[in-house]
Amino acid sequence: MLVKTYCAAVTALEATTITIEVNLARGTMFHLSGLADTAVKESYDRIRAAIENNGYKAPTADLTINMSPADIRKEGSSYDLPLAIGILAAYGKVSEELLPRYMMIGELGLDGKLKPISGALSIAIRARKEHYKGLIVPRENVREAAVVNNLDVLGMDNLAEVIGFLNGSLDCEPTVVDTRNEFYKQQYSFDFDFADVRGQESVKRALEVAAAGSHNVILIGPPGSGKSMMAKRLPSILPPLSLAESLETTQIHSVAGILPSGTSLISQRPFRSPHHTISQVAMTGGTQKAQPGEVSLAHNGVLFCDELPEFSRSTLEVLRQPLEDRKITISRAKYTIEYPCSFMFVASMNPCPCGYFGDPTHHCVCTPGQIQRYMNRISGPLLDRMDLHIEVPVVPFNQLSQMQPGESSEVIRNRVIAARKRQEERYKDFKGIYSNAQMTERMIHQFAEPDEAGLSMLRMAMERLHLSARAYNRILKVARTIADLEGTERVQSHHIAEAIGYRSLDRTDWADR
Repeated sequence: MLVKTYCAAVTALEATTITIEVNLARGTMFHLSGLADTAVKESYDRIRAAIENNGYKAPTADLTINMSPADIRKEGSSYDLPLAIGILAAYGKVSEELLPRYMMIGELGLDGKLKPISGALSIAIRARKEHYKGLIVPRENVREAAVVNNLDVLGMDNLAEVIGFLNGSLDCEPTVVDTRNEFYKQQYSFDFDFADVRGQESVKRALEVAAAGSHNVILIGPPGSGKSMMAKRLPSILPPLSLAESLETTQIHSVAGILPSGTSLISQRPFRSPHHTISQVAMTGGTQKAQPGEVSLAHNGVLFCDELPEFSRSTLEVLRQPLEDRKITISRAKYTIEYPCSFMFVASMNPCPCGYFGDPTHHCVCTPGQIQRYMNRISGPLLDRMDLHIEVPVVPFNQLSQMQPGESSEVIRNRVIAARKRQEERYKDFKGIYSNAQMTERMIHQFAEPDEAGLSMLRMAMERLHLSARAYNRILKVARTIADLEGTERVQSHHIAEAIGYRSLDRTDWADR
């Protein structure tokens, strides 16, 4: 007897429909084909135990199972449920009537309990695209998958419930998620606020400029000056995610298997802060299972690298291409995949090995040579990709002891949103361009050309600081953002002057001050 059930395999962000064909004949052998990995081959032992522990007798017959298409590698334990249902249906214990109309996915425990899997959102999108009536998933994944409309998503706790539903003895209502309500409910709730930051007005202004144009930032200052504290508050002044951005971000986190249980949509921009011991593969993605890395998990949000010089050189250098292209292509022997990675790159560092170079309250013990070697841990091409170099001084006691809170994130965020709206209107005819940081060279000449005074000032800065062509473009992009915050259409000389002031590390006298 031949029975078919349906599930899906997830590769990168895309899911592919997998047809599980179960044939039952006389005999006692078990055969599994279809390029299955060890976890899938071991599933038969879990399935037998789950079937017997739910009151059914495991079939004693010759079982041949094919997972089609056979040229796609099947990995992980998420195929347990469709395999178990296929075996029981071939044995006559489950009705075949609903099997062609439902896709199902889930890992089985030995007691038959359904355990959560990764990639449920991508699988739900595939199920709707293939016009299935519904999708059966573990209870922990139901809200994640129910974000997809026009699809009956059923959350089940165990194998017995799935059997009861397919046999018609158990009624199960589809889970309905009010996507827009879920999306907007958590958008404006942040744990960190700029109102908690005392002093540092110039740094706050620079971060506001960075947020308004989605620019990359590096913060340089002594220990305890507030670099990490302000970086963690950056998401609170970024514009809210759009529904499309939220869905894409949720999909990436779902595939990575790090979406919190019971979550439907990620409504706040992600903030990823990897430790400096992170490997190159963990940063970019592409492990044995083709998982997304930190650059993709930060998509539509912020990637923060604290103590940037402590990261390995190879890990930092792989960031150069994603920062430019806003996507990363990972090529391995068995696969080639592409993940989106459009993020704000924020880094912090001390000005020297001891950390107190330029600090009026501490004595620096580093020589100019030591400082230069420390700075050389970060390559010139990577620094070129940082739009703003911001010096973070130590906060004086009289500012630190002020009881009056600073300007709140909500107030700053409103200005940032207004600037972003101007950019969206300006770039509405350019596909994939939403902010000043994404402008191409042609667009820079079209929208960010300064006036004569600004051009003269920029020429002088280029000659004195020996800036690269990339640094020239980035100064113009930042100046365009400053003009947007001001509400002016033309880039003027004072916009250029402020943008040049955010290029601290381009100064040749850094180690001699």
